[in-house]
Amino acid sequence: MSKKHPPKPDKQVYKDTLQQLQVELVKLQNHIIKHGDKILIILEGRDAGGKDGTIKRIIQHLSPREIRVVALGKPSDRDLSTWYFQRYTHHLPAAQEMVLFNRSWYNRAGVERVMGFCNDDEYHEFIETVAHYEQLLVRSGIKLLKYYLDISKAEQKERLKQRQKDPLKQWKISPIDKEAQKHWQQYSEARNIMFARTHHLSAPWTIVRSDDKQSARINIIKDLLFRLDYKGKDEALVLPDANIVFNYEESYLHNGMIAP
Repeated sequence: MSKKHPPKPDKQVYKDTLQQLQVELVKLQNHIIKHGDKILIILEGRDAGGKDGTIKRIIQHLSPREIRVVALGKPSDRDLSTWYFQRYTHHLPAAQEMVLFNRSWYNRAGVERVMGFCNDDEYHEFIETVAHYEQLLVRSGIKLLKYYLDISKAEQKERLKQRQKDPLKQWKISPIDKEAQKHWQQYSEARNIMFARTHHLSAPWTIVRSDDKQSARINIIKDLLFRLDYKGKDEALVLPDANIVFNYEESYLHNGMIAP
C-alpha cells in the first residue's frame, strides 16, 4: 500500500467505469430480489466526506421499490425516550431489499460524543453494546457492510467552502459543518476509539480514502460488488484498489493511510 493518494482517473475513464459498475449493480439487485437477500450498507465519515455523492451513484439506476436510503434527522422527544437502536431498527432491510444508511447509529460515537449531544453513560453504553447489536443483525441474515469515508483536513475545508458558494448545495449546510474544522482533533480521537472498539469479525470497518471523490465512488462500488454474491459477476471489473479502500488496521492511524 502507498501512503500517497493514487492519481485522479481520466474523466472519460471514470464515466465509462461507473456505467459498467452500475450495470453490475443491476445484476446484484436482480440477485437480491430473486434470492430474498437483506443488504445493509452503512456510510460514515467526516462532514463533506462524499457520502451523498456516493449514494447517488449507487442507486441511480436501481429499482426504487427494493432500495432505500435512510438519513435520519434530529431525534424527537419520543426517540430520546426509547432504546437508542430502536429508531434505526425500524429501517432495517426486509427480504429483497438493499438499505443504505447515510450516517447511522455511529452518530453516537462521532458527532454526539464530540458535540456533547449525549452524556458519558449513553456513550459508553453504545460502545459496549453496538458490536452485540450488529452480531444479532448478521445472525438474523442481514449482510452488513460498514464504510468510513476518510478525508484530509485541507480537503474538508475546501469542500465546506464550496458548499457556501454553490446554490445547489445549500441544503447540505448545517450548524455542525461550521464546527467540523474547529473540532477536527476531537473528531479524530472519537473516530480512532470507534474503530478500536467497533471493528469486529461480524462487521469490520472498511476505510475509503476520499480526497478524490471519483476514485472513492468507483472503489466503494467495486468493493461492495466484490464482497456480495450475485450471478454473472465481472470479477476483473469489481476488484477494488487496495490503496483507496481497505480493511481497518490500527497501524494505518500512524502511517498516513488514515488522515490524522
